[in-house]
Amino acid sequence: MGGGTQCFELLACPECSSELLELRCKSCARRYEQPDGIPNLRQPSDERTDKVRDFYTVAPFPGYSPGETIANIRSRLFDNEFVRLLDEAIALDARIVEIGCGTGQMSLCLAQGNRLVIGADLSRPSLRLAADAADRFGLERILFVETDLRRPGLRQGAFDVVYCSGVLHHTPDPRASFAAIARLLKPGGVMVLGLYHALARLPHRFRRAIARMTGFKMIPWDPVLRARMNEPERRQAWLRDQYQHPEEHRHTIGQVKRWFSENGIRYLRTYPSTLVGAAPLEGTQLFTPAEDDWFLERGLSQLGWMGTLSKEGGLWVTIGASQLRRMSIESPNS
Repeated sequence: MGGGTQCFELLACPECSSELLELRCKSCARRYEQPDGIPNLRQPSDERTDKVRDFYTVAPFPGYSPGETIANIRSRLFDNEFVRLLDEAIALDARIVEIGCGTGQMSLCLAQGNRLVIGADLSRPSLRLAADAADRFGLERILFVETDLRRPGLRQGAFDVVYCSGVLHHTPDPRASFAAIARLLKPGGVMVLGLYHALARLPHRFRRAIARMTGFKMIPWDPVLRARMNEPERRQAWLRDQYQHPEEHRHTIGQVKRWFSENGIRYLRTYPSTLVGAAPLEGTQLFTPAEDDWFLERGLSQLGWMGTLSKEGGLWVTIGASQLRRMSIESPNS
């Protein structure tokens, strides 16, 4: 199922972090299997993580529409300004890992040029959908891997871009989970982290309270559910992910900045911007430092996110670059 030798070189033993040769660890000699062409590098996990894994086993998220093509996926994702900016900012020869890739649409979208892409997730049903899609679309420089982000079967210091959006807030200990994936960055590599914002999530929490009180018969003001009225499987996947998830946390910019500092990552910017009236980003600006904001401006911007981010359930993105040694951040491979 796709991948190629170069993608396998980005894997590592989740037990001791050593190099794998044909899925056998060079240090501890542990052998890993590859059922369905998807390496299984997942270690035993705690009860709360297993609940999340079981949750996505029942309903992989997001799903695929019948007859979907890679052109359809890219067209839909590139309708989102952030996705366009992300694709423009990543070098065409970058090594990328998407942590918590689900069914893999973003990984597939980023697999262009000479990029090597690893999609990592703990849900094998989701990964099967992703790997099948990669095969149908003839994408060869992409590999999907079953692994837990707390002990990822991925090489430390190997990736130009670590993309992790909508994932850490579903883990029992987001701070520790972040520390684990931060170690995957090359010196100068870029972290792209998407989380639920503590304030911007409030409108969704109100909708969710009504949904639970009515036995999910009434869910007001959810634009995604309305848009998926004629796609019952994708609609149900969104309903489960947003309204019935067994584990959820919400975060602040200050909290994420502390995580970055603890792990040697320099804060660059957020998306949306915390600068009031900031000009729209262009080209590769997503990976460049923003102007300094101040606490009142930052607070006002975040209050505004309750309205502007309500469609995505209050998800915002923070971007930073590894400071392990001085390197240019404008191109992940420079």
